[in-house]
Amino acid sequence: MSIGFIVFGHGSRIESANESVREAARELARAGGLEHVEPAFLELGEPDLEGAVSRLLAHGIQRIRVIPYFLTLGTHLERDLPRIVADISSGNNGLAIEVTAPLDGHPGLIRALLDRATLSLPCSDKT
Repeated sequence: MSIGFIVFGHGSRIESANESVREAARELARAGGLEHVEPAFLELGEPDLEGAVSRLLAHGIQRIRVIPYFLTLGTHLERDLPRIVADISSGNNGLAIEVTAPLDGHPGLIRALLDRATLSLPCSDKT
C-alpha cells in the first residue's frame, strides 16, 4: 500500500512563512527518500489539506500520514484537523488518513532549542 505524507501548517498572510512550510516538506522528502510529500495549510496558504490530498491521490496514494507542523496540541489540532480529516476521508470512500503528534515532546525539538540557545550571536550592546 503506497503512503503519502502531508506537512500541515497553519498558514500565514506572510508568504515567506508559508514557503518555510513548503521547504520543510521538500526537505523531509529529500532527507527521508520519500517520493510523495506535500505541504498543506489550515488557512491563508495553498494548498489546503483537501488540495494536498487530491495531489497525492492523483499519484495513486492509498494511505496518508499528516504531520502537523505545529509545536503543541491546541484547538486547531484537537478540534479543526480531526474534523477536516474525517470530512476528507468520508468524501474519498474511507481513505485512511493518520495524523501524527505535534512537535512538542519530540527529543529533536530540545536539541534544536539547545542549538539556538548556544549559538554565538553578535552582541548588539556595546556598553
